Amino acid sequence: MTKRIRAKYKIDRRLGQKLWGRAKSPLNKRETRPGQHGERRSSKPSDFGQQLRAKQKLKGYYGNILERQFRRIYEEARRFKGSTSEHLIGLLERRLDAVVYRAKFVPTVFSARQFVSHGHVKVNGRRVNIASYRCKVGDLIEVGEKGRQMALLLEAIKSPERDVPDYIEADHNKMTAKLLRVPGLSEVPFPVQMEPNLVVEFYSR
Repeated sequence: MTKRIRAKYKIDRRLGQKLWGRAKSPLNKRETRPGQHGERRSSKPSDFGQQLRAKQKLKGYYGNILERQFRRIYEEARRFKGSTSEHLIGLLERRLDAVVYRAKFVPTVFSARQFVSHGHVKVNGRRVNIASYRCKVGDLIEVGEKGRQMALLLEAIKSPERDVPDYIEADHNKMTAKLLRVPGLSEVPFPVQMEPNLVVEFYSR
């Protein structure tokens, strides 16, 4: 288990928001930032500070993606015609770990990354163990036989914390899911307000 996964809820406290909307968030018990100076009133951030915070929030939400990888996704989104911020969200939502998480096969995007890397997921009948694998519209995502018996998966399916979004078709009896379309920002069920436009501004400096 990586350091990023063990420390996931520190992101909640550092940003001062329940990033995944989970009941286990430390902000449910203590709403201040971590550290001995956490209770001090924070000053209004600069434009750069707001952009940096927006980037940290979006990176953290998708499993705290490494900076180099996140920058590469932005550069790809920038090459498409139209809104770069919309394309950025679309590319992030097409990640295999994000689709597995949206389909409610796992409780968190961090567990989705582990679930995929441990070989429990197939795409169009072929096992894929790369969490950043980019799904295409119409791809069939299937949970392998071993994965279907895991308590993690059964817990996630029964959890009332979130619903499967409209752009994912999930069958929890067959343990399959399908990406119906690439979603726009307004369709993605983020528990907190995401500002990909500020992320674009950050990288455009």
